[in-house]
Amino acid sequence: MLRRSFLAWAAASGVTAAASVAGYLRWQEITPTVNAPGREEGHFLRDRKPLPAPSESLSTDVLILGSGIAALTAAWKLRKEGHDGFLMLDGPEPYGNAAGGKFGELAYPTGAHYLPLPTEECSHVREILADLEIIQRGANSRKPYYDERFVLHGPEERVLFDGAWQEGVLPHEGVPHAELAEHKRFLAQVEALRGAVGADGKRRFTFPSEHSSSDAEAARLDGMSFGAWIAQNSYRSPSLLWYLGYCCRDDYGAGIEAISAWAGLHYFCGRGGEAENAEPGAWLTWPEGLQALASGMERLARPKRLAGSAVQVRTSSAGGAEVLCFALERGVPRTFTIRARRVICAMPLHVAARVVGNMPDVHKQMHAPWMVANFLMKRFPQELPAAPLSWDNVVHGTKGLGYVVSTHQDIRVAPPEKTVFTSYVALSDRDPREARKWMMDASADELLALASIDLKAAYGEQFERCVERVDITLRGHAMAVPVPGFRSDAGLKALREMDGPVLFAHSDLSGFSVFEEASWWGYRAAQKALRG
Repeated sequence: MLRRSFLAWAAASGVTAAASVAGYLRWQEITPTVNAPGREEGHFLRDRKPLPAPSESLSTDVLILGSGIAALTAAWKLRKEGHDGFLMLDGPEPYGNAAGGKFGELAYPTGAHYLPLPTEECSHVREILADLEIIQRGANSRKPYYDERFVLHGPEERVLFDGAWQEGVLPHEGVPHAELAEHKRFLAQVEALRGAVGADGKRRFTFPSEHSSSDAEAARLDGMSFGAWIAQNSYRSPSLLWYLGYCCRDDYGAGIEAISAWAGLHYFCGRGGEAENAEPGAWLTWPEGLQALASGMERLARPKRLAGSAVQVRTSSAGGAEVLCFALERGVPRTFTIRARRVICAMPLHVAARVVGNMPDVHKQMHAPWMVANFLMKRFPQELPAAPLSWDNVVHGTKGLGYVVSTHQDIRVAPPEKTVFTSYVALSDRDPREARKWMMDASADELLALASIDLKAAYGEQFERCVERVDITLRGHAMAVPVPGFRSDAGLKALREMDGPVLFAHSDLSGFSVFEEASWWGYRAAQKALRG
């Protein structure tokens, strides 16, 4: 992004050009740390650079390729069932999209940061949460009892609309009555669909999505864009259209025209878990985001971990598979091989396609680029009146996704002196390839300007004076985008059903990246691996 583009963007968000220029100059005092996990290893694989001969050979019963949520779920389930003959090859980033970081004692997320209360159908997630003692009793009941430290407390969310904060993300104050009527109609339609059952007897929208209905109506919704469904149902309210676009960018990294109608509706209709000690539809969150769950599963699984990434996976006529692995040590590759009876490939499918021999083609998948920026705040900025600082803070009309507050769950007599604001940006306003190229070429200052767009809109020029450090994480292939037709893709179906020496386990199998889906495929892969 050019500097002039940033100034125009900030001005459109309610920040004056003069204040933006002054703020940009003050940023020169802060040089953000920029991380691009997996870029070096991924581009090494992409470019097919020559590798040295393997220096050693290992063997195991089950080999797990990756260390994200799917991989850790598989490891946890194997250990829980009494199987300890497995190795985990970390991949380029431990914990993947669930990773987090720290500024001293202040933890923050660099990826996903919350988990909605799981429904009864999402029993595998409840099993994980019970083992981690986050569910304290009644894991199989309609309303389990959760550890209250992790249930999101109020104020939960707010939106900056027309220069003032208001509670919730869907604007309602200062919105014309005709638009509010559309809001009400949409929410009523969603509520009806939440309990709808397809012609095949399955719920139309549920988690894991594999258990959702696959009838003719589901196929129709999968074949059209969410934007087309919105138009078909005569929704025209600007505030509602902005809100629906925001929700799609937040969960899928793309707007309403890019994703399928099925995915757009699933966002609103697939959840709704309950708890004995929380409101329906509540969320679980931690300062470090989902790294809390990832590290908890790692503690229970106790995997034998190896640093490195897979280069080639080949099955053997005698049974099992052999994996050629490499690790970059100061840019210099070292290789080794691992033989296993079963290999659980818990890596993104666009990476697996370059690694696994004879892998079925997946035609309808693209990956959205994301940026996550963590601002260490040496003090809290002065807030506007009305709705107070919340866990999730969204700015209407910008291209950012708002920011969350890492210390929100702290229970103290007085607020902490310091905190971390985590801002999220999905580069959904451009083609994913163009966005990835921009991310590679952009300077640290340009990345910082984009990362701070919502925070500058919320706090103006005072914001920079409150910032001590900035950590920016770039995720060029952060998540699969559920484009129209993704549920019927024959390649995805074949990968989901594979039950040979190589098993696949990644949220990409569902076509969108959320904890419930990633953990489901890890759970299923472990069950398959235990057979035989």
